[in-house]
Amino acid sequence: MGEASGGRGAGEESGGRGAGGASGGASGGRSAQLKHTGLRPGWTTGACATAATTAAYTALLTGDFPDPVTITLPGGQTPAFALAVEELHDGRATAGIVKDAGDDPDVTHGALVRATVRLLPPGSGVVFRAGPGVGTVTLPGLPLDVGEPAVNPVPRRMMREHVARAAAAHGGAGDVEITLSVDDGEEIARSTWNPRLGILGGLSILGTTGVVVPYSCSAWIDSIRRGVDVALADGQTHVAGCTGSTSERTVVAEYGLPEIALLDMGDFAGAVLKYVRRHPVERLTVCGGFAKLSKLAAGHLDLHSARSQVDPSFLAALARRGGADEALAAEVAAANTGLAALRSCLARGIALGDLVASAARDEALTVLRGAPVAVDVICIDRAGAVVGRSSVR
Repeated sequence: MGEASGGRGAGEESGGRGAGGASGGASGGRSAQLKHTGLRPGWTTGACATAATTAAYTALLTGDFPDPVTITLPGGQTPAFALAVEELHDGRATAGIVKDAGDDPDVTHGALVRATVRLLPPGSGVVFRAGPGVGTVTLPGLPLDVGEPAVNPVPRRMMREHVARAAAAHGGAGDVEITLSVDDGEEIARSTWNPRLGILGGLSILGTTGVVVPYSCSAWIDSIRRGVDVALADGQTHVAGCTGSTSERTVVAEYGLPEIALLDMGDFAGAVLKYVRRHPVERLTVCGGFAKLSKLAAGHLDLHSARSQVDPSFLAALARRGGADEALAAEVAAANTGLAALRSCLARGIALGDLVASAARDEALTVLRGAPVAVDVICIDRAGAVVGRSSVR
C-alpha cells in the first residue's frame, strides 16, 4: 500500500477530496517545488504519524511538546511539523498534525492525524493500536496480519526509530503504546480502496518515503498489486481489471464476480498484467471503454490520454482484417474518435469491437509471457453496453 496520487489508493488517494486547509502542516527539509513540474510535494500520513508520535513521546518524557517537531525521513529529509493538538494528562500524551499533501489532490489532504502515546512496562517494546478513523486489517494478503491496525511497515519502522531516538535523548525506556487516529477517517476511507481490501473502520497510515509526489502513479499501482494479493489470498480464481465503475458493473453482470475480485485498473493495464505475470491467477478479464482498450490493442500499456492516443490508422487496419472495404477503412482512418470509428463499422456489419477486444487480449498475452493465466477482454461503450468481446485464451 502506498501514498496515492492520480486515483484510488489503499487508504489515501487523489480525487474526491482535493481541498482542505493545511494549517499546522510541515515546513523545511524539502524544496518548495518539484523539479520540472512547479508542483509542491507534501507529506504522507506515515510521516505525520511519526511526527505526532515523536512530539507526544517527548512530551511524556520532558513535560513539553516540541513545536515544531522535526523528524528524519527514509531519504534523509528533515521536515518540521507544526502541532495542531497538544494534550498531556494521566500518563498519556496526544499530539496532532494536519496533513499537507502539497499540490497533490490527495483525499487525506487537510486530515488531522493524531498519535496518543502511553508508557508500557519495560520489555513491552512498541505496540500499535488503531484509534478512531484508522482501519483494521480483516483479510489476508496484505503486508500486515489480520487483526492488525492498518499502519504500514515503513511508518511502523519510522515510529519505532523515532521513539528510540527520543528515549535515548531524554532517558526513556522506549516501551510505549501508540494509538493512531484520523479525524473523520472512516468517512474519508469510503473514497479509497480500503473497504475492498478488507481494511475496515478507517484509513491506512501509509508511505514508504514520507513524501507525497504530486500526481504520481505509484500508489495506484501499489493498490492494484495489493488487490491481486488479497484476491489470491481469498482463493479467487477469476479477477477483472476494470478501467472504471461502469466496467466493474459490466463484469459483475457478466460473471457475478464479488467485489474482492475487482481490480480498479484505471489506465494502468500494464501494472495489472505485469503483476499477474509474477503472481498468476487462473483467469483475468480486462474490461473497459472501447477507445481505451483500442490503445491496449495497439500495444500501449498506459491508457491515459496524456500518454497514449487512439490510433485511427490502427483501427482502420483492424477493420480491413475484419472485411471492411477501402471506403470504410478510409472512413475509419479519418474518424475523430474511437466511438465514431466503431459506429461506422457497426453500420456496415464489421465487428470492430470484437476485433479490438481480440487484439487487446493478444497484447495482454504477450505481456504475460506464457504465465498460466487465461485472458478475455470486454469492450463497452459509455453507457456500459458491451460492444466487443474476445474469446478466452
